[in-house]
Amino acid sequence: MALILSIETGTDICSVALANDGELMALRESDEGRDHAKKVALFVDELLRETGVQPTDLDAIAVGKGPGSYTGLRIGVSFAKGMCYALNIPLISVGSLDALTEVAREDFDAGILDIEDDEWCASRLCPMVDARRMEVYAQIFDNECKPLSDVVAEVVTEESFKEWRSSGKLVIFGNGAAKCSEVLPDAICVGVSPSARGIVRLAEEAFNAGKFEDLAYFEPFYLKEFLVIPSKKKLL
Repeated sequence: MALILSIETGTDICSVALANDGELMALRESDEGRDHAKKVALFVDELLRETGVQPTDLDAIAVGKGPGSYTGLRIGVSFAKGMCYALNIPLISVGSLDALTEVAREDFDAGILDIEDDEWCASRLCPMVDARRMEVYAQIFDNECKPLSDVVAEVVTEESFKEWRSSGKLVIFGNGAAKCSEVLPDAICVGVSPSARGIVRLAEEAFNAGKFEDLAYFEPFYLKEFLVIPSKKKLL
């Protein structure tokens, strides 16, 4: 049972949630580009003011660890670590694909996903985070959000996830799913966006189990190395 601030900045969406004992209290998020460095601090301040919570009341900070945008992940993790150092509270990390699948489950339970109950129950869930071009970061889960595969960086073709598609319906979602829907016509594509609310339940479980990160050594889960592309502009 804990008061936990959760941060998800691994995609174009900047999202911050405050939860008590695993129940969402307040949420702030924006999909207006990647200006996360400014927004994450603003959103945290707004949530604390709205709920009357003092920073010293927090029991832990949870952060989406990736995979996702290199810059976005570094912003979220750096901010979370800074708060943990300042407040002397533990850091919790949650896989961003795990959190995205939690959002999908919540949306299904709320009846806002365009999918029938029998389809959902017979499907495998495949959250996808855009990794540019036709590549996505993806993982397979069952309909109870239990992982069935490792996280992969997949260049999507007609052969992708063939094992899971042949054994039943594949539900794809996340900001990398739309571009894959034509290549995977037998998959069900539903609109689910990354959100810090997907971290809430998983963070509470981690807190109760004492699963904390080492503040000095924890790094985001990039999956792929960051590549610096030289500018083509000529220097004068």
